[in-house]
Amino acid sequence: MTAVDHVRPAAPAGAEDLLHRSCGGALGMTGIPGPPAPTARGGSWFQGGAVRLHLGIEADFRPARRAHPGLRGTGVDACAARLRGHGAPVVRDDHPPGHRRFSSEDPVGNRLEFPEPGA
Repeated sequence: MTAVDHVRPAAPAGAEDLLHRSCGGALGMTGIPGPPAPTARGGSWFQGGAVRLHLGIEADFRPARRAHPGLRGTGVDACAARLRGHGAPVVRDDHPPGHRRFSSEDPVGNRLEFPEPGA
């Protein structure tokens, strides 16, 4: 294996517009077309640089509190400020010591982690 192709968190039915505002505005990602069969079942697809998120709809949705994607990028402080500006929580974490990162949540409660490159 050479890389992660995509991450697929879940979302409740009807959350597509909310996810588009969050991933597009707060994360700066672009909505991309999904494959026809999964798109018919609902969900949203996004890409930002080499990172792709496929948000799938689950009827019995429960947010992932521990399992999470780690979305690495530059400017972790600017990313945290952008998320705060969109009303998302930002929790700093320096564990292990010397590493810079923070956690947040998408608008449906799934945990997201943002490590600083090189950390």
